[in-house]
Amino acid sequence: MSIFSRLKEAASPTIGLGCMNLSHGYGNPVPEPEALRALEQAFEMGYRHFDTATLYGATANEQVVGKALAGKRDRIFLASKCGMAMNPELGRKVIDGRPETIRRQCEASLQRLRTDHLDLYYLHRLDRQVSIEESVGALARLVEEGKIRAIGLSEISAATLRRARTEHPIAAVQSEYSLWTRNPEIALLEACREADTALVAFSPLGRGFLAGAVTDANQLTENDVRHGMPRFSADNLSRNLRQLEKLQAIASEREVTTGQLALAWLMAQGDDVFPIPGTRSIAHMRENLAAENLRLDAATLERLSAILTPDQVAGARYGEALQAEIDTEEFGG
Repeated sequence: MSIFSRLKEAASPTIGLGCMNLSHGYGNPVPEPEALRALEQAFEMGYRHFDTATLYGATANEQVVGKALAGKRDRIFLASKCGMAMNPELGRKVIDGRPETIRRQCEASLQRLRTDHLDLYYLHRLDRQVSIEESVGALARLVEEGKIRAIGLSEISAATLRRARTEHPIAAVQSEYSLWTRNPEIALLEACREADTALVAFSPLGRGFLAGAVTDANQLTENDVRHGMPRFSADNLSRNLRQLEKLQAIASEREVTTGQLALAWLMAQGDDVFPIPGTRSIAHMRENLAAENLRLDAATLERLSAILTPDQVAGARYGEALQAEIDTEEFGG
């Protein structure tokens, strides 16, 4: 797994930081001074893998990440994404995997992030109007030019990964993976391992659910993306919280938080799995990073794997509109 070898050689943590939450998706953006402080603190406490995207905050997230980490570039692993962005004229996001768009977005990201290269650059979503080979070919040219060091894909299927890697090696696939989202286990993990491709797990804490952060659907702000996710509807959330009680019981036995337990379970799925939990809270950043040293015995792992399985989780992870945007395998699909 050469893409993450520099992190491993530097004894950096497996756990990275998803920066999206600071600017996008979960209510109003964090004011810039607070976001800068959070990112600076994350670096000081040990985070080295930072993940952002053109989409997040309509480019605001890349700007704040670039500003916060400008003097630390040679000590961090920086990842961003292209192919999905806000279109101000249309007032909505647009998926566009055309080569000219990929190049334009990459060059703009480099400026916002105040760097001459990205360690890892993902195609954020498969554009069904453009072949994956054509999009990956455009990314490969950016590798040749030194603007990106490695290519990643996000929310794609095993079949798409196999097609993509005929064009160029794929260093990482980013997919939602956690105790309550096991979709990569259908086929993607196997396909990744065929090609020595890392699995970068976003939302490893179930968008806050596994950390016990969402106990009532009414606590979500009006512009929170979870309103459109069936698992967080009032009826489904109530059923899912009963499953969470089982996780809480095991966490109490181990004297750790449910979030730490969920991260430890995920890292135990293989040394090629890299969680990138996101949070707005410095305290939660510290709590998540502490899971790096939590080791679980086989019996505990087996108990954890038996809860929050697909048949026990109420509700799909995405609503109809968001589901139509992704290429990932679904249970029962």
